Amino acid sequence: MGGVLVDLDMQGCKDAFKRILGYSRIDELLDPCHQKGIIGDLEGGVLTEDEFRQAVLSESAEGCVPEDVDKAFWHILEGIAPYKAELLVKMSQSYDLYLLSNNNGITMVRAYQLFEEAGAPLDKVFRKCFLSYQMKALKPSETFYKAVVEQIGLPSDMLLFIDDSMPNVEGSIAAGLPAVHYIPGSDLSALLAEALGDPSLRMEGTADA
Repeated sequence: MGGVLVDLDMQGCKDAFKRILGYSRIDELLDPCHQKGIIGDLEGGVLTEDEFRQAVLSESAEGCVPEDVDKAFWHILEGIAPYKAELLVKMSQSYDLYLLSNNNGITMVRAYQLFEEAGAPLDKVFRKCFLSYQMKALKPSETFYKAVVEQIGLPSDMLLFIDDSMPNVEGSIAAGLPAVHYIPGSDLSALLAEALGDPSLRMEGTADA
C-alpha cells in the first residue's frame, strides 16, 4: 500500500510526533519499508494498538492522550494520486486484486478514509487485504508470502506481487510468488501494463505522463 498506492510523508510524520507529542525517538523507529522497535512490533502484531499508544505516551510530553498518538501517526499517509485510484477501480473489474501490506490498526483507519475519499474504497476494489498486524507476520518473510498464496488458493504463477521495496520483492520471488519492483513516483499503470501484457491499463494523467 504505502509507497505504491499511497504516497508517504515520512518526515511529516516524524515532525508530527515531535510537535504533537514531544516524542523524539521517532527518528530511530520510522522507516519507509521496514519499521523498527515498537513500530515494528505494532506492525508484526506483537503489540496491540493500545499497548503501542501507552509506550509512546510514556515518553511523550505531559498531558498527551492516546488520540494524539493516532493524529501524529496519520501524518505518514499523504494521499493517493487520482490516476492510481482510477486504475484500481478499472482493474478490479477484470482482475482479482489483493492488498499486501506491512501495516497497523492505527494507520489503517486513515487508509480506509483515504481510499474512500479517492473513490476506490478498499473493500470494493480488493478481494482481501492481507495486513501484517493481523497475520502476525511481516514482509519479506517467507511465512507472509506463503500464507497469502495459500489463502488466495491459486497457483503462484497466476499471481503477481508489486512492491516499492526491493527486499520485499526479492523475498516474494524467493518464496515462489512472482514480483516486480515499483519505483515511487514512476508510472504505475505503465509498469502493470507491461508486466501483465495488457496495454489497456495505461492511464492518462500519470506521474510521468
